[in-house]
Amino acid sequence: MSGPAIDRPIREIAAALRDGSATTESLIEEAIARHERLDGSLGGYKHWDGERARAEARGAGLLLGAGHDAGPLMGLPVSIKDIYGVRGMPTFAGTPRELPPKWRTEGPVVAALRRAMAVVVGKTHTVEFALGAIGLTANWETPRNPWDAARHRVCGGSSAGAGVSLAEGSAVIAMGTDTGGSVRVPASATGQVGLKTTAGRWSTDGIVPLSATFDTPGPLTRSVEDAVVAFAAIDPAHGDVDTLFQRIETMDAGGLRLGVCDAHFWDDCAPGIAEGVGAALDELTAKGARVTRMEFPEAAEAGRRALHLQPFGVEGLSFIGENYPDRLETMDPNVRTRFDVARGVSAVDYFTAMRTLRTLGAAAGERLRDVDALVAPTMPVPPPTVDEVSTGDAYSRIQTAVTRNTGPANLLALCALTMPIALDGVGMPVGLQLIGRAGQEERLLAAALACEKVLGTGRERIGVPPLCAG
Repeated sequence: MSGPAIDRPIREIAAALRDGSATTESLIEEAIARHERLDGSLGGYKHWDGERARAEARGAGLLLGAGHDAGPLMGLPVSIKDIYGVRGMPTFAGTPRELPPKWRTEGPVVAALRRAMAVVVGKTHTVEFALGAIGLTANWETPRNPWDAARHRVCGGSSAGAGVSLAEGSAVIAMGTDTGGSVRVPASATGQVGLKTTAGRWSTDGIVPLSATFDTPGPLTRSVEDAVVAFAAIDPAHGDVDTLFQRIETMDAGGLRLGVCDAHFWDDCAPGIAEGVGAALDELTAKGARVTRMEFPEAAEAGRRALHLQPFGVEGLSFIGENYPDRLETMDPNVRTRFDVARGVSAVDYFTAMRTLRTLGAAAGERLRDVDALVAPTMPVPPPTVDEVSTGDAYSRIQTAVTRNTGPANLLALCALTMPIALDGVGMPVGLQLIGRAGQEERLLAAALACEKVLGTGRERIGVPPLCAG
């Protein structure tokens, strides 16, 4: 194996651990060295525990050597967003003070990673109570986007440190959550792959809630291939990685059916974004993919309903008001403002809008029946600098723009994935978003993997972030 093992695809790392060309301990030492070299400039982690990671890696190595094989994640480093419970690690959820000990309890998603014997190296920064897609973490250090060496750009949120952990090489999977784009936005902003699962497919037990209706756990990875590995390891319907690959690798670019909606998703994109996604589509069609122009009015209508309804804020405010009302006094002003707006939503308006969203979601699912995925830019704007979102008005305006293309998949109860395909006019990663029907993650991953085989992985296509080079 050429180059550091930590830089290889997950399945190649797993093979190296089994043929003896790498060890679990050497792998974790590589991850720790990357973190020690880059964390001072990137600041992706709220909590880091290198010594615990070493101990877990030693244990995984001993078991692997004794013939116990828990699968391809065995001994591999994973980061966890700081709203998941992880035993032995504090949970702050972006707040100034640690939450009560019950939020250290591990839910089914982390339990699945434990069964796979992945090594949890630490917990990454989140926007307070996960309400915010820009990625400012006002109570703690705001992680820095590694693609801009000159200015402090945000990494997207609310899983603000997740993409950073992948970029610096301290993790090969970063677990986040996506309520309105909080896996896909930071993945797109940092040049990673991000999977938004269908609401209800994966349990949210053991995760500090924002919106019980819309919260979805999901992984960020360095490639679609790695995302398939993560999905197989976590999803209750799977577990065997090879079987899932055999199932989904039957699709190739020549069999792809992709939908494109000219309205909403493509409007007012910053320079280089629509062009980058369009060029990727041209490459796919040159390999035989069929692109169908289609109407998708449910996206814009769902967005309008959400702006009026503020469903994430309403449900989050209910949780915080019932359990942690004192936290409102010390809350990040940008987050508190959104909760304050939600306070004005009536119960009648809330339930009426929620019923409408369910109807829109059913209609959207029917529109997607004849395509493998709807394709669109993930973010229509580049991740802003910290200075560009320093005022409340600017923050609100850019927050709306950042989630314009990701929010519909949440509001319409769909699944979605972003993958890096270009750099925009200011040198920031551009994400190609694939949106699929509810519960059709396998079909979505098959389409994304077929795309990646044509377009290449993020590293192959856009290179290494300037702050992580060398």
